Amino acid sequence: MENNIQISVVICTYNRATYIEAALNSLVHQTCNKNLYEVIVVNNNSTDNTEAICQSFIAAHADYAFYYLNESKQGASYARNTGAALAKGALLCFMDDDAVAEPDYLEKIIDFFKAYPNAGGLGGRIIPKYIPSEPKWMSYYVSSLVGNFDYSSEICVFAPGKYPLESNMIIRTDDFKLVGGFNEMLPGVVGTVRIGGEGKDFFYKLQALGKQIYYHPQIIVHHIVEVKKLTKEYMYRVASGIGRGERRRVLAISRWAFVKKNIEYTFKLAASVILAIKYTFQGHPAKAWPVIQFRIDAFKGLLNY
Repeated sequence: MENNIQISVVICTYNRATYIEAALNSLVHQTCNKNLYEVIVVNNNSTDNTEAICQSFIAAHADYAFYYLNESKQGASYARNTGAALAKGALLCFMDDDAVAEPDYLEKIIDFFKAYPNAGGLGGRIIPKYIPSEPKWMSYYVSSLVGNFDYSSEICVFAPGKYPLESNMIIRTDDFKLVGGFNEMLPGVVGTVRIGGEGKDFFYKLQALGKQIYYHPQIIVHHIVEVKKLTKEYMYRVASGIGRGERRRVLAISRWAFVKKNIEYTFKLAASVILAIKYTFQGHPAKAWPVIQFRIDAFKGLLNY
């Protein structure tokens, strides 16, 4: 079975006992032959019963190539790199522990890379599943913080500066090794602090090597969003994490790159104010301030507040 594996799905998990089984279950009920894929679950220091649920699930599906391991270094980049190091497939797929894949998810990925042999990477659509319902203050511009991603209605190459989101991205294993995996200076969530941008950093490097990164709107995962957890503190952590990650990424390039990023963030903050005014005049005042707050929080992260 191992010799036939074409794609390896890596799921890093942290305290998602409530949702990890649904994620794994969606990968059992795939339309493609089970001998063509494997699933590697990397537990990143969960303190709930995530391990017990994963081990039980894998034992109950022993005829599938599902594996479980632990990574003690905290952060998604560490966990993803650890999982990728064990992968046997020519393709590496990264999916979140609170996501549910469509039944034809893996089949479409495999078919895509056969049809597009020049593709170095691939991103798909991410549809938020709000529990219990989408909050009235949520807008398109803020929803990216909870994983909403719908880049194009057709298969296309990402424009320069655009890239897939981490919770639905696929890379050729050889290219993953060529780039050197995810930058562990951008680990993701560590304790109560987020230092994001690992996916952006990775795909920028891949694009710099001349690789084409595609988007496919029919390669879909549904991402669970518990509205009760969308507190000001949570939204700040995510938004500031974007800025904090950008600070590390651009300072590694040059001080001038950091200055340019500050200028870019200033323009984005100004644009958010204009957008907020537009929402207000359109009769959606609840959407106004969160758009501005997103940009303020991201700027704070960039300035290392």
